[in-house]
Amino acid sequence: MSDKFDVIIIGGGNAGFGVSSILAKANKTIAFIEQAEFGGTCPNRGCTPKKVLVAAAKSLDEIGKAAGHGISVGEPSIDWAALIARKDRMIDFIPGAMKSLAEKRGQVFTGQGKFVGKNRVEVNGQVLEAEHIIIATGSKTRPLPIPGAELMITSDEVLSNSQPPKDVVFIGGGVIALEFSHVYARAGINVTIVEAMPQLLPRLDADAVAALQVATEALGIEVKTSVTVEKISKDATGLNVHIQHQGKALVLKADTVVNGAGRVANIDGLDLEAAGISHDGARIEVNPNFQSSSNPHVWVAGDALATTPQLSPVATYEGQIVGNNILSNGSTSDYRVLPTAVYTIPALSSVGLTEKEARDSKAAIEVVSNDMANWFSSQNVLAKHAWAKVIVDKDTDLILGAHMLGHQGEELINLIALAMRFNITRTQLKEQIYAYPTFSSDLKNLL
Repeated sequence: MSDKFDVIIIGGGNAGFGVSSILAKANKTIAFIEQAEFGGTCPNRGCTPKKVLVAAAKSLDEIGKAAGHGISVGEPSIDWAALIARKDRMIDFIPGAMKSLAEKRGQVFTGQGKFVGKNRVEVNGQVLEAEHIIIATGSKTRPLPIPGAELMITSDEVLSNSQPPKDVVFIGGGVIALEFSHVYARAGINVTIVEAMPQLLPRLDADAVAALQVATEALGIEVKTSVTVEKISKDATGLNVHIQHQGKALVLKADTVVNGAGRVANIDGLDLEAAGISHDGARIEVNPNFQSSSNPHVWVAGDALATTPQLSPVATYEGQIVGNNILSNGSTSDYRVLPTAVYTIPALSSVGLTEKEARDSKAAIEVVSNDMANWFSSQNVLAKHAWAKVIVDKDTDLILGAHMLGHQGEELINLIALAMRFNITRTQLKEQIYAYPTFSSDLKNLL
């Protein structure tokens, strides 16, 4: 015997709640299965708690600029244990609140869900059955096949350890490494980032990343790209990261090594074979509607997809698409206008095409680049690093992409994204009257 529902959602994060927000309104019976805390990675172990640490680093950055404003202050110090405790207070209500919301929308089952048939899932020995099953299990830290990899910690430990390291090496130069390195460096911690690719943040615009790397190295962070990590070892003095860089064998010493290689779909333990779900071990095969290509009962959304951006609002968006498609509303995805930010200090913000992608598209483009460090708005806030690039289609006057370092770009990028989504031209943006003096008013000069 099995308990029957209209829908089973495996995973209690943003994607799962995106699905349930649509289907609960349609009065579908829903079963939630979650093996850890509700809310998923972002609010519990990702973007939300991380921003608490970033806010502290921003405060240290502002204090460091005080003398430039004619303000005398003492040397600041950070109480790391107090900072982590503040982070915990900020987020400790989230799992309970999200579980309560799940209970309002359906029935909650706690434990590891695994398939025992094409439309059946077992959790803690209980079998649930549904016409539609959504895999919304999020992501996990990307495993690295390096001897000694077990000596590394992940971003989970960075966010939970009450004592900071003294010397840290990040293996991988992605978002996790860049964001935490800027926090650590401002707390007086020695940081090294090693990246296998020739460029940090390989998917982002090359010039934008180069501008961020300059700002990163100005903090004293050591960056090494095109690196091969051979192994991690431990001795009486700490950890040793053995690398090959520019034809030389080097050993980097640290007391902490962090896996900064990003995240992958968390689909282990689901027993996909039992449901006839085609996959390659890393990603589930789906059609454009996010439905399994081999089992029409199964849908996938959020980080578990593996082929779409691993971002919290994207997970919610994809969950809503799945919900609408289950209701036969014919919803499709569009990632053309997707504003993002890497929360370094200064932040790196992007939307749309990189310059390389725009040139590869064969469109007639104009690229407008500006180093804004000497602009009044930057000097007023003592910003040493401020840079932007906007890519415009010459034929339509529409913006194809934008990339900004600093200059409140994490906010301005949303305005540019709005213009892109609703086909507001560069000329129209320039002709708009903005409150002055503001960072937004500088858009006229960026375009």
